Amino acid sequence: MNHFKNLFLLDPGVIFLNHGSFGACPKPVFAAYQAWQRQLEEQPVLFLGREFADLQLTARQKLGVFLGAQADDLVYIPNATYGVNLIAHSLAIQPDDEILTTDHEYGACDNTWEFICRKTGGKYIHQPVDLPINSVEPFTDQFWRAVTGRTKLIFLSQITSPTAQRLPVETICQRARQAGILTFIDGAHAPGQIPLNLEASGADFYTGNAHKWMLSPKGAAFLYVRREYQPLVEPLVVSWGYSANEETTTGSRFIDLLQWTGTQDPSAALSVPKAIEFMQEHHWDQVRQDCHVLLRQALSRIQDLTGLPSVYSVGDQPFTLPPQLAVASLPQSADLVSLKARLYNQFRIEVPLIEWNGRKFMRLSIQAYNSQEDIDVLLEGLKVLLRS
Repeated sequence: MNHFKNLFLLDPGVIFLNHGSFGACPKPVFAAYQAWQRQLEEQPVLFLGREFADLQLTARQKLGVFLGAQADDLVYIPNATYGVNLIAHSLAIQPDDEILTTDHEYGACDNTWEFICRKTGGKYIHQPVDLPINSVEPFTDQFWRAVTGRTKLIFLSQITSPTAQRLPVETICQRARQAGILTFIDGAHAPGQIPLNLEASGADFYTGNAHKWMLSPKGAAFLYVRREYQPLVEPLVVSWGYSANEETTTGSRFIDLLQWTGTQDPSAALSVPKAIEFMQEHHWDQVRQDCHVLLRQALSRIQDLTGLPSVYSVGDQPFTLPPQLAVASLPQSADLVSLKARLYNQFRIEVPLIEWNGRKFMRLSIQAYNSQEDIDVLLEGLKVLLRS
């Protein structure tokens, strides 16, 4: 995969094993992004005043094909955290309503729900989920024990951020629908890393980033809302869409309210079709498969070095191991702050180290630009630094 290194803007002097945090944009996609910005600046009134709606529609249509969703059920937003905030503020949480989640969720999203529940009197419930997760049924049964008659919404990550677990959200969504419970899936790490069909997933609300594994510029993300629940959604910013008329409406109240939130630069969202095109041109299914092979080799080598067990189910195809993102256990004696700094300063390795529920992990992201040589340097660094 070495030939991909030249297609990205990343500093060649850094071994970048942290695509999962903010992503990285290929040069052709970034060029498209800059071209949209130049077009905007050349005639801002034409671009924003008369062309914006049609440009966004085209970008939503192409995104919808990629995600398995209708264009009018999708809206572009800045990032997935924004999407979580938008739905959290829209749901009219009442005192004692319960939002059920796991103890594997992303901290910023936890903060959002804690904030909302503190204001409304709702309860944000973290159901512990043990590692490894060996199959769908044990996970579902363990999680469902926390469901009560007060559970209003289930909020889950499709791929968890701190523990890199792929959760069986489709099964949970199906069971929740039968129980009359709303579902909201945080897909921050999913689009571009795993195939998606949002309509078939059963999720009522789904938010995901395009700037991570979809290779789009920063500022490109989306919110999907099942058609029957779109009337529940209220904008965080009220602008001209609130008073859209026959001449200005997109034909969807949901899109009208959320698409125009004041003067903005839509270039990142408009570049998403180019990112999709880039993946198609470079046979991204095969790229992901190659990344997965390298990821599993890296996990095995780290496990051999530390002697610590895997957090994934055993077998040829670990049940919850995503294609390009994983965590490896580190010794409890490791000083994560010092280790992270020394990996970067001495070995020029950018990789996140995480403490979760008293356990210490290294989270590895493997993208097309990574190589076996990158993993060799990582193992060399770990051998030296863990010994000290």
